[in-house]
Amino acid sequence: MSAPQKPTLAVALKYDSPHAPRVVATGRGFVGEKIIAAAAAHGVPIEKNPALAESLSTIALDEEIPEALYVAVAEILAFLLHASGDRTAGG
Repeated sequence: MSAPQKPTLAVALKYDSPHAPRVVATGRGFVGEKIIAAAAAHGVPIEKNPALAESLSTIALDEEIPEALYVAVAEILAFLLHASGDRTAGG
């Protein structure tokens, strides 16, 4: 018997250098699905990382991510920038 599927969790970040990324949206279930759909509709890259999303979802809206998550988020940002061909961030 398989475990019940967890509701979709989505966390949106905004990065304005030189500041740390900020959490600008979080949602589970229907709201999480809407966040993902809005991102996809606007060409925003989407990365699936449930463990990181759980950690980020505990941060208040418009708050910068804590230093403990810098490396994990930086790795994802670097991957997404590389995948999009953006070389403005030192890539």
